[in-house]
Amino acid sequence: MKTFAFFLCCLATTVALAQQPATSSTTIQNDIGKKAQLAHVSPVKNLPFKSIGPTIMSGRVVDFAVNPNNPIEFYVGYASGGLWYTNNNGTSFSPVMDNSPTQNVGCVAVDWQKGTIWVGTGEVNASRSSYAGIGLLKSDDKGKTWQNMGLMDSHHISSILINPFNPNEVIVGAVGHLYSTNVERGVFKTTDGGKTWNKTLFINDETGIIEISANPKNFNTMYATAWDKDRKAWNFDGSGEGSGVYKSTDAGSTWTKVSTENSGLPVGKGMGRMGTAVVDDNTVYLIVDNQFHRKEEPKKEETDILTKDDFKTMDVAAFLALDEKKLNQFLKMNGFQEKYRAENVKQMIRVGTVKPEDLAKYLEDANSQLFDTPVIGAEVYKSTDGGITWNKTHEGFLDDLYYSYGYYFGKIHVDPSNANKIYVYGVPILKSADGGKNFTSISADNVHADHHALWINPKMSGHLIDGNDGGVNISYDDGKTWIKNNAPAVGQFYSVNVDHKKNYNVYGGLQDNGVWVGPHDYEANPGWMQDGKYPYEFLMGGDGMHVQIDSRNSDIVYTGFQFGNYYRLNRKGGEPVYIQPKHELGDSPYRFNWQTPIVLSPHNQDILYLGGNKLMRSMNQGDDWTAISEDLTQGGKPGNVAYGTLTSLSESPFQFGLLYTGSDDGLVYVSKDAGGSWTKISDTFPKDLWVSRAIASSHKKERVYVTLNGYRWDDFKPYVYVSDNYGATWKNISSNLPASPVNVIKEDPMNEDLLYLGTDNGAYVSFNRGESWEVFSKELPNVAVHDLVIQSEAKHLVLGTHGRSIYIADIALLQKLNATNKNEVVVAEMEPVNFSPRWGSKFNTWGEVYKPEVKVQFYSPQDGKASITIKTEEGKELHTIFMDATKGVNVLNYDLSISEKASKALDKTDNKLKKAENDTFYLPKGKYKIAIAMGSNTATQLLEIK
Repeated sequence: MKTFAFFLCCLATTVALAQQPATSSTTIQNDIGKKAQLAHVSPVKNLPFKSIGPTIMSGRVVDFAVNPNNPIEFYVGYASGGLWYTNNNGTSFSPVMDNSPTQNVGCVAVDWQKGTIWVGTGEVNASRSSYAGIGLLKSDDKGKTWQNMGLMDSHHISSILINPFNPNEVIVGAVGHLYSTNVERGVFKTTDGGKTWNKTLFINDETGIIEISANPKNFNTMYATAWDKDRKAWNFDGSGEGSGVYKSTDAGSTWTKVSTENSGLPVGKGMGRMGTAVVDDNTVYLIVDNQFHRKEEPKKEETDILTKDDFKTMDVAAFLALDEKKLNQFLKMNGFQEKYRAENVKQMIRVGTVKPEDLAKYLEDANSQLFDTPVIGAEVYKSTDGGITWNKTHEGFLDDLYYSYGYYFGKIHVDPSNANKIYVYGVPILKSADGGKNFTSISADNVHADHHALWINPKMSGHLIDGNDGGVNISYDDGKTWIKNNAPAVGQFYSVNVDHKKNYNVYGGLQDNGVWVGPHDYEANPGWMQDGKYPYEFLMGGDGMHVQIDSRNSDIVYTGFQFGNYYRLNRKGGEPVYIQPKHELGDSPYRFNWQTPIVLSPHNQDILYLGGNKLMRSMNQGDDWTAISEDLTQGGKPGNVAYGTLTSLSESPFQFGLLYTGSDDGLVYVSKDAGGSWTKISDTFPKDLWVSRAIASSHKKERVYVTLNGYRWDDFKPYVYVSDNYGATWKNISSNLPASPVNVIKEDPMNEDLLYLGTDNGAYVSFNRGESWEVFSKELPNVAVHDLVIQSEAKHLVLGTHGRSIYIADIALLQKLNATNKNEVVVAEMEPVNFSPRWGSKFNTWGEVYKPEVKVQFYSPQDGKASITIKTEEGKELHTIFMDATKGVNVLNYDLSISEKASKALDKTDNKLKKAENDTFYLPKGKYKIAIAMGSNTATQLLEIK
């Protein structure tokens, strides 16, 4: 019987682990082609998005490739923002991967003699938003076109080394899948420019190669660092037995492990991420994320400050004997609710309501397990005998370098001009001038924390290019001073929202760059440097999360940072009010997701919902909270990552208290009575997937949309569902979507059949409520769309991308399209144009000519020649433009010019026209008709110039 029970247990475990298989590289490859084909025939292929920044805070840099003979020319790889090129030392950049199937970068290498670019796709920093790649990309024309050179199932590529004497010989380090095991990881080598590959080093299916470094004087000598890690949605083990250091003396063809028991290096389960810096054939530096626990320090003599650990073994008598001043100091410092102060907490202990250990439990959750773990952390080692033996370079610990998340860093560099000058980085960037014995910080106020890349000029010591979570910095004095080079719009937005002002603002939260707000018509321009007022305003730091704006007063904003730390802000002034709900002493702590959802009720803007593992509601703007549910998740799992948390909330605009929630472990619930009772409605969905959205319809009370995201299982299939009966039954509307996890779905507020979708690889639109989807990608690269919102008054779709900042598109025409007019020409309404007598002239002698422009958007039912005729209000023809139209949306950029003949016709209507300075006649003030004809099919729209 025991044997049978054991068999059932094993079977259940096997089934659970196999529930979400990783998407195959064959599927990914096929679906890249599928998306390209869909884009080619998309009816919105001519409707452009426009980037509206912001740029100043930038995004996470992962690698550089710098021309050693001309260091003002270099490429920058951003984690999810693509590859960018500068030839003026970062004064300006241009994107070179916008036409590639991905923007996710792990590393970059360049053959500067031929101009060949290699990109290893898929970020390797193993964070919760490190996106997988599609293998190796190669360009022989400086990024105009890209060819996939294989290793598609490696997902995350860390290193590319090109033999400087034979560019066809390339060595690659592959980390492998982030959330699942696979065999396409290790070291790979090609001798024919990537046509074929040989795997030359493989440890096991959960250990990959996080870095390869070569001797700058001898390409045959190189070191590879292997990293054994296991990331799940609920736990991250960043070290393992498979981690180690390997050496090759034949340019990566064969390898020998040098991190052995007798080498002087730590070995075993606690070995985390590592990186090397090679000086020559004998000397090499190594940085280790040592995850072994620190030895317990001798207990210090009693101090006046209590810690949570003091309460874990404290008995009732000892607690009641505590000094109340000392106890209150602990309670206040650790954020206990105001009602929990020394006098009443002692009374609770006295009567047995709670126990002393509950004070420690009050402060503990998955996050404290991660951040409070006393590990050894970063250590630097040096070998002078070619890696046979190693010695630690420093005494004691390198505290406050890695903290407890060394998986996010792991690199070391040596100055090519000085073998004793080394650089290491994590949260700060440190320099040592004595071979690692002592370190000093070279961080600065204009240098963001969390560093991932560094280039040292081999011909000019002290010239550094640094890449961090906040972009690019350059120093010419060895880190004493830095300049910031953040021209690209590569912000990694988690969320986006809008207010409802006429000239509306866009709000958003970014990875490690806080929460910002700015104008929707922002265009990158250095003019702000004159007055110091950047158009976007910084609201809050940390990892910026969701934003809610009070519709009655847009100065009242609710936002915050990771793990549910939310605030109520008044942009007119006053201190931010901290509003995170607190559990009761003696209860289990609430669990909050990294991206904790928060929603203002559409029925009353004083009512606020916030999701932990329970749904909380505040009736007074977050000042007080009530849990209106029990746990709406599967209950969490043991681990160091918050799990079993709510990820999506929605309240129906039709009925107060008609609520939907979704969780990170795959559950969706509905309540029809304001939280009085809850019904689980997700039993037919694939199990355990992250619920990225559960959205109540704004068109039909019974309708609800749900999207699931398999990213944390390396499952990249799209999952989109709709129900017309409160979730009792569901219809899968993923239909023709290519493989890519889905992050967000939105209904159009005007057109019931019009849906918008954001995925990890771009945006889509559906005109038939999900029966089929169209690629929506003009001027939008293949980037992760984390969030989207519709500004209903302006009729704009606003995208928050995780890698390329914010985009907007005019959707007025899309909102007019429906089943009844699909065979007709349809023209979008146009905003009135403000006339200017300066049209066609310069503002000064050296300025550019000021030209007006209006975008005429129209839908054509077929391909063909279109005539666009501008007429007076009475119907007199003034100007005709011909263009080749395609089936679907077309956009004409009309400069409001007319012919001299037309100007004379207008002269007769008391409109005295003069030719502008640029020898052009422009339409005067008045009302005009824009008539568009496709054969016998015509449509007209009003154009007003005021």
